Amino acid sequence: MIIQHKELAAGRWQRLSFVEQMAHIGSEVDRAIIWRQKNNNKYSQLAFERALELLDLTISTVHKYSSLKELLRVREILVDYFLFDNQYQSNDKDWQDYFFAFGYAARLQSTC
Repeated sequence: MIIQHKELAAGRWQRLSFVEQMAHIGSEVDRAIIWRQKNNNKYSQLAFERALELLDLTISTVHKYSSLKELLRVREILVDYFLFDNQYQSNDKDWQDYFFAFGYAARLQSTC
């Protein structure tokens, strides 16, 4: 996989709060969903790959076991949803609802 967020991968990502990181991941997941709904598989795939890249950057910095466990499960279910048979039966709304909370919290955090 080609690193698309070179500046973030170089260290800027670690300076963001966990909530901000998850909000950014959610933005890419939302883009992947929107492009898939528009039947643009190429752009959907690119957005999904960016989401995975950011998720992997977050996973590499997490030291708390419970957070790591959740992030790894999120990654597993995302990959299943976008690339495989969706055995976990997730849907667009589930993903949008999950990440919405992080986006909302990040917005609140930035206004304080």
